[in-house]
Amino acid sequence: MNKPFQTFDDQSDATQCAPRLNLLRAELKRRGLDGFLIPRSDEHQGEYVPKRAERLAWLTGFTGSAGLAAVLTEKAAVFVDGRYTLQVRDQTDTSLFETLDLMNDVPTKWLEENLEKGAKLGYDSWLHTQGAVERYRIALDRVGAILVPVDNLIDSVWADQPPPPVARAVPQPGELAGETSEAKRGRIASELATRNIDAAILTMPDSICWLLNIRGADVPHTPFALSFAILNSDSSLDLFIDARKTSPELMVHLGNRVRVRPPEEFGPALDALTAKRVQADPTTGAAFVFDRLHAGGATVVRSADPVQLPKACKNAIELDGVRRAHVRDGAALSRFLAWLAREAPKGELTEIDTVVQLEEFRRKTGALKDVSFDSISGAGAHGAVVHYRVTRKTDQKLENGQLLLIDSGAQYEDGTTDVTRTVAIGEPSAEMRDRFTRVLKGHIALATARFPEGTTGAQLDSFARRPLWDVGLDYGHGTGHGVGAYLSVHEGPQNISPRGTAQALKPGMICSNEPGYYKTGAYGIRIENLVVVHEVPMPGAEKKILGFETITLAPIDLELVEPVLLTPEEESWINAYHAEVRAKVGPLLKDDQAALLWLEQATRAV
Repeated sequence: MNKPFQTFDDQSDATQCAPRLNLLRAELKRRGLDGFLIPRSDEHQGEYVPKRAERLAWLTGFTGSAGLAAVLTEKAAVFVDGRYTLQVRDQTDTSLFETLDLMNDVPTKWLEENLEKGAKLGYDSWLHTQGAVERYRIALDRVGAILVPVDNLIDSVWADQPPPPVARAVPQPGELAGETSEAKRGRIASELATRNIDAAILTMPDSICWLLNIRGADVPHTPFALSFAILNSDSSLDLFIDARKTSPELMVHLGNRVRVRPPEEFGPALDALTAKRVQADPTTGAAFVFDRLHAGGATVVRSADPVQLPKACKNAIELDGVRRAHVRDGAALSRFLAWLAREAPKGELTEIDTVVQLEEFRRKTGALKDVSFDSISGAGAHGAVVHYRVTRKTDQKLENGQLLLIDSGAQYEDGTTDVTRTVAIGEPSAEMRDRFTRVLKGHIALATARFPEGTTGAQLDSFARRPLWDVGLDYGHGTGHGVGAYLSVHEGPQNISPRGTAQALKPGMICSNEPGYYKTGAYGIRIENLVVVHEVPMPGAEKKILGFETITLAPIDLELVEPVLLTPEEESWINAYHAEVRAKVGPLLKDDQAALLWLEQATRAV
């Protein structure tokens, strides 16, 4: 068996919090500062960051994908969102760090309450967006405190900080990209020119990788080549990337309209945009970018990254590749679920066993590049921890009467997958069946939604929650996120969430559909498929009507379905979905009769 992409070591160590916090406070004193902000981000403001950028984890022990620490001379706090409220308490020394909700106990409020007049709060302008810095500055102004840009204090005290990543960037084949980089740049540059924009600053790795049709391996599980770029209105582009990531093949692929420059020239290049109209995104661009542009005399046009929306609307070639990836992935998932059905009743499987075996089935496709994130395999109470990550320390056996929630995904060269299934180990309780069926009803309601052009994900989110709301239940995460095409498993600008963006859903966008229910200390339920937004012909419609095509192909556990709660239409959807799974995935299982027989039984009519 191959070495798994996912490791299971516990990367957090709360015993190191005190000495590391002392080092940081000594550095605060040396620099004459009263506090410092430590976000869980890198210079690109990404969710997936290189090991060098795991500053929040190094200081606090918290290893989640979103969070912020604020350290003052006498107090410290860690802010995380609702996915991580249990995890942060397990991983962090709570006698040193107050643990707070990122959404409700907002950091700006905490800073206002704890900073005195004249206090100096340091921050690294590379690691905060312009929008975030402006919010901090407003809050500090209210109490007379000062926000001070400084070199990163963590980098000054982290003795064994890993070096920056230098993985080779490689071309993405044209038969998978579906459009040349020249065409993409020309299309977006033309739009810039019509708005009298001379250049757009690109700092998000997925934007740059998609625009240039390149991929890399600088961060875990996501094929990013970390870099910065300036797209000019004549469609030429300046790419700031470490030379060690390049190759003769890459240079030929990029062509002579892409000027490859070292990263240290990015700041001076911003300075040189004097008197130019330059577009930059305050929600994703580092404050450093805005500081340099303003200092250099550029006219800064605050607007969204111009690549994000075109990238999100996949072309036909990209969608064909993604569909192929999901058929392949569905076969691997079906082999895994058949194996689980055979082995789990024996009482010897652990959570780690399931993660390793699922990855091995994906490897056997011969197409797996990586997993798309660390798999979440939570048995029993662990399933109620929304972003639980199994380690050797937390690993437990699957027991009869439990639910197993397994959320996983794969990176194939032709597509990215993300799928969650909840499986009964033995006989589920009546309550489990009720909750599962309500989650399924919400999933179906969203999958079958029809909505006019211009509708946002926020407007659709309640479709998935209604069956739970009907009995006073809910879940604490968004219902859907965007997904890339062999890029990030989480991408914008679209999402489906109560706190959604103003971005309307558009044809070609890929989103997840993942309602859930979590009973702390008992079990978790989530059903996740990926869906593609497409136009739905509707005779008599007065507006263009859109809907979703479900592209994930894996059986839903019928042992957890309570048929009496389903409408005839919902039963029809389940039966049609399972018939499609059987028809598309079944032919790939002909070499495994046990798995094929299991699939036929698992996709039987309700």
